[in-house]
Amino acid sequence: MTGTDRNSNLFKVAIVGGASLKGKEVRDALSERNFPSVDIKLLDDEDALGQLEQVNDEPTFIQSVSPEQLEGVDFAFLAADQLSTAGNWSTARDAGCDLIDLSYALENNTDVELRAPWVERELGHTRAAGLKTAPVVVAHPAAVAMAILLSRVQKVAPLRLASAVIGLPASEYGRRGMDELHDQTVNLLSFQQMPTAVFGAQSAFNMYVQSVKDTQPSLAESEARIVRHFVKITGGAVITPSVLSVQTPVFHGCTMAIFLLTEGHATATALQKALHGPHVTVSDSAEDYPSNVNIAGVDNILASLREDGAGGNGYWLFAACDNLRLPSLLAVECAEEMALTRPRGTLQ
Repeated sequence: MTGTDRNSNLFKVAIVGGASLKGKEVRDALSERNFPSVDIKLLDDEDALGQLEQVNDEPTFIQSVSPEQLEGVDFAFLAADQLSTAGNWSTARDAGCDLIDLSYALENNTDVELRAPWVERELGHTRAAGLKTAPVVVAHPAAVAMAILLSRVQKVAPLRLASAVIGLPASEYGRRGMDELHDQTVNLLSFQQMPTAVFGAQSAFNMYVQSVKDTQPSLAESEARIVRHFVKITGGAVITPSVLSVQTPVFHGCTMAIFLLTEGHATATALQKALHGPHVTVSDSAEDYPSNVNIAGVDNILASLREDGAGGNGYWLFAACDNLRLPSLLAVECAEEMALTRPRGTLQ
């Protein structure tokens, strides 16, 4: 028996990390997509217990991550940071929940699936349905965005080379990263000592590619994860870009400056036309140009493309995506697919 409401065929859901930035985005995505849920619990670590949040316009208190709270829950979205998820995920597994991990804590487990439904549809990859579903890890948003963009470009012009400089925001470290960037900015402007517990260095008014040893995850780890996820979700069907991750002094939004070298000449107009489609908006206008400001709260990937100034077959593709919104939408889509095969009622 699951925790499903048998009369209405609605599911019970828990968001583990309900007070986190990703937890809030998952809540919004569940509501906007009308996920068939009869109950949504918000669970988190001790420092968030009792905090009042809203679920579908109803006040809800953050509760503890415990077997009692997870009893009868069908789907558990793991939206806390990687360290917290590593300590809590087994409690949800043992309670019989289907797991959707947005923290990457489970990506090295052998029995998980790395998923990006948008890319799967883009590349025509089909998945075999089964009665038992494996835990899902949602792919990094930068990997998802690049996979979609490069797959569309290479349909018009085969690629010889692709390289990307990816700007990572403070929100990659969750609320603690946002808070520290804010505090650093305020303290710098008032000539006070900066906090560096999260970044280990000055992030405000600064950009760098080498994070300090104790930063978790380090820029090198994030960089490796993006490439690893790109390779996995494309299955070798798209050229793998060289990637350089840069810590940027912005709160929100992931940006990508991608250099492309094609085998033959293709006009920028033809490439822009190929890029436009589901989940991608192409524009050069100031109103919706790809930027950290314009991407906030937007479902689509924003992109623009121009020919390289040196001539030849080179092009610059600049793109931006909401690094919290995009994985939350993918996570809910994964849950929707898993709901189709989740057993209902008593097996005979």
